[in-house]
Amino acid sequence: MSKGGDRRFRLLVGLAVVAGVAVFIGAYAGVLLDAGDEVAAMDPNDPRQVSAGQQLYAEYCAECHGANLEGEPNWRQRRADGTLPAPPHDASGHTWHHGDDLLFRYTKLGGAALLPEGVASGMPGFSEVLSDAEIIAVLAFIKSRWPEDIRDRQRMIDQRSR
Repeated sequence: MSKGGDRRFRLLVGLAVVAGVAVFIGAYAGVLLDAGDEVAAMDPNDPRQVSAGQQLYAEYCAECHGANLEGEPNWRQRRADGTLPAPPHDASGHTWHHGDDLLFRYTKLGGAALLPEGVASGMPGFSEVLSDAEIIAVLAFIKSRWPEDIRDRQRMIDQRSR
């Protein structure tokens, strides 16, 4: 191959590598930043989704967040390790103060992945345990337990966060 051909070949290979890395980063950023259409499918009025979410919540979430979404005692007081106890997911907690996409990402990736460096979180990520659809079902169940006025307020927060 001539010097000119060799340079062009290396340039094309380099561009292909850069394009591949860009596609990978874009796909990964999509996972971190946007849950896409699945979050839009979260429906606290869908009895099948809520029922599935209730079963999954009992299995994976109730141990920390309480069988009745009541959270751990003193959930606003940091432990010695800097983490906060699991908050309630009922209307008395702050779950409804966040948009659906953030709730999804926090559940999927865990607190450490989303909080600033140095802020401790005891919330594990469930991406290895639950599918996206199962996470959506759990969140639909949680939302189904909120009074209508709280659902309305959370819906407005969710719309502003998009």
